[in-house]
Amino acid sequence: MAKMRNPFKELEASLREVPPGMKKKVMNDIAAAKLIMDMGSLFSFNLGAALKRLFRTQKNS
Repeated sequence: MAKMRNPFKELEASLREVPPGMKKKVMNDIAAAKLIMDMGSLFSFNLGAALKRLFRTQKNS
C-alpha cells in the first residue's frame, strides 16, 4: 500500500513565527474593530428593545 501524502502536514511545516511588531499591530486592529462593532450594536441593534423596555416600565409605574 502506497503511503498517502498529507497536504496539511506540508502546510504546517511551512509556518513561521510572526514578527512581534506586526503581531501587536494586528491584535490592536482586531481590538479596535471589536470595540466599534460593540458600540454599533449598543446604539443601533439594541435601541429598539431598550426603548420598548423603557416605555413598558413607564406604563407600569
